[in-house]
Amino acid sequence: MARAMNRAWRVLHSSGLVKRLATLEVVGRRSGRVISFPLVVADYQRERYLVAMLGENANWVRNVRAAKGRAVLRHGRRETVRLEEVEPAVRAPILRRYLAMAPGARPHIPVDRHAPSQDFERIAARVPVFRVTASPSSPLATTTVSGQ
Repeated sequence: MARAMNRAWRVLHSSGLVKRLATLEVVGRRSGRVISFPLVVADYQRERYLVAMLGENANWVRNVRAAKGRAVLRHGRRETVRLEEVEPAVRAPILRRYLAMAPGARPHIPVDRHAPSQDFERIAARVPVFRVTASPSSPLATTTVSGQ
């Protein structure tokens, strides 16, 4: 069921119809195949960020780390990107912005979106955040598997 739902969300996220939605494509750390994940792209201070609402053990986080940040974002078009992990000390305002943009993430992050900054700072180390930067070349293979 989760795979079917992920597939449906991936289509919506990849379409580019909703600006904040995108599909992340990254090479799987074990399979070596391209795996797709529907995500919300948070904008903060003219930068784009991906937030792992499920924490350190989310598959896409482990795959991105194994791929040394090389990935593709699909949001109406394919964009080759580099994902750079953000230090926990500067994550709090990004997490606040993410919760404002991604209502579905609110049950997974143990802070109210209107909470003071100190509450976000307290959980920042447990919620990985990646800055999206442009990358000149495509790092990915051609086979795609979704929902892993």
